[in-house]
Amino acid sequence: MTKTFGAESTTDEVLQGVDLSGKRILVTGVSAGLGVETARTLAAHGAWVVGAARDLDKARAATAPVRAGAANGGGLELVQLDLASLASVRACADALVAAGQPLDLVIANAGVMATPFGKTADGFETQFGTNHLGHFVLVNRIASLMKPGSRLVNLASAGHRFSDIDLDDPNFERTEYAPFVAYGRSKTANILFAVEFDRRHKANGVRAAAVHPGGIQTELARHMTPEAVQALLDSISTATPAGAPAFEWKTIPQGAATSVWAGVVAPAELVGGLYCEDCHVAELQESGDIRGGVRSYALDTERAKALWAKSEEMVGERF
Repeated sequence: MTKTFGAESTTDEVLQGVDLSGKRILVTGVSAGLGVETARTLAAHGAWVVGAARDLDKARAATAPVRAGAANGGGLELVQLDLASLASVRACADALVAAGQPLDLVIANAGVMATPFGKTADGFETQFGTNHLGHFVLVNRIASLMKPGSRLVNLASAGHRFSDIDLDDPNFERTEYAPFVAYGRSKTANILFAVEFDRRHKANGVRAAAVHPGGIQTELARHMTPEAVQALLDSISTATPAGAPAFEWKTIPQGAATSVWAGVVAPAELVGGLYCEDCHVAELQESGDIRGGVRSYALDTERAKALWAKSEEMVGERF
């Protein structure tokens, strides 16, 4: 009988009784928050975790509990990855491919949120360039390491509901910049990337899904003032339907639960090409409570194909 999990489920509850010995899993963003917790619980269940981070010194300190709690042959190695630099992304991917060790799961966890307007080393708008294009190049370059039964999990967000992608002006060259519009575009792109990656690879037994971890207080909000955080909470409250429970922050172990559920526990055919939240597949939701559901534009297969082509054009590489 399949266990049922929900919004309050934690990583340890989701992985209870699961043996990941012999599994090799890449997790990006292991210097804080969800990335560290994801790596910790996977290693504790026997997985060998390849943790990617921009600041390796920070990651070494943050992942001390991962190494201390590793069991059943599990462990952690760190690799350098700056998603805001395609040179760094390509160097990381090339090193992994050269090592030739297969990956059972890739969790594209790293990201930034609501940043001031800026550009990556390659001239892309910061959030789209970091959250989407960096992972787009990394994952496609290491796709040869993903064998039948492997999965990709992209961390997206309910923030995808703020905005669809804009393929005509991805870098805000003609559009007035708004931090959460840019964040929404990048999170919609994370979902659409999973949709198209899944379509391209499922015949070979490799599946992909996108997940929303929930509202968690982590370093992700470091660019937001207390006033901005309160304004966001007020907007969520205003959009919450009458009679629905009030918004509550998740703990970090609750936030990382959907990542490991979609990557390890849920049947691949259940989550492949879809968007998950609270350890279940989300329903289409075109209006109302922004805390739940997925916009149809984020699962649109034609939009996913168009984004893939635009992304290839932007990074100058075809996959």
